[in-house]
Amino acid sequence: MSEENPARRVRDVYRGRIVHLTTETVVLPNGHEMELEIVRHPGASAVVPLDAGGEVVLIRQYRHAVGGFIYEVPAGKLGPDEPPELCASRELTEEAGVMAGRLTRLGSIVTTPGFTNEVIHLYLAEDLTPARTAHEACEVISLLRRPLGECLAMIARGEITDAKSICALFLADRHVRSRV
Repeated sequence: MSEENPARRVRDVYRGRIVHLTTETVVLPNGHEMELEIVRHPGASAVVPLDAGGEVVLIRQYRHAVGGFIYEVPAGKLGPDEPPELCASRELTEEAGVMAGRLTRLGSIVTTPGFTNEVIHLYLAEDLTPARTAHEACEVISLLRRPLGECLAMIARGEITDAKSICALFLADRHVRSRV
């Protein structure tokens, strides 16, 4: 990422369980001064659980903000000082009910840099073994298994629309194909 321009004035607007909203008066690299609304987020990890048969454990989760259920890969917010790979392992078990014998870093994405600093770290989980899920009361999740190629077809058909999941699935497919 490029060099950050320090804010001249920062005002706290809201501090919640997941996000921290500020307004910041900044001077842009072109000299223009403006006020920006910035959603501060602790970051997250997302993981593609790929079993030995080439199937992905997807979750179907209710997301009120987008009006219903969507397909996703397991993901969650980083805890304080939690390394991204530990978050990926934790969410893999809690949401998908599996543990990974091997976790491979695929990369990181910035979700919507126009208004948030959220970074999501992407992983591929392999050598899966069953574990017990631990869905939180606020999580309405069901699990399904689909071949990785079918997940890519679901993206093409507009059935998987979640950006982190799309990126993670494409990167996982690229990683798997590079081994062949």
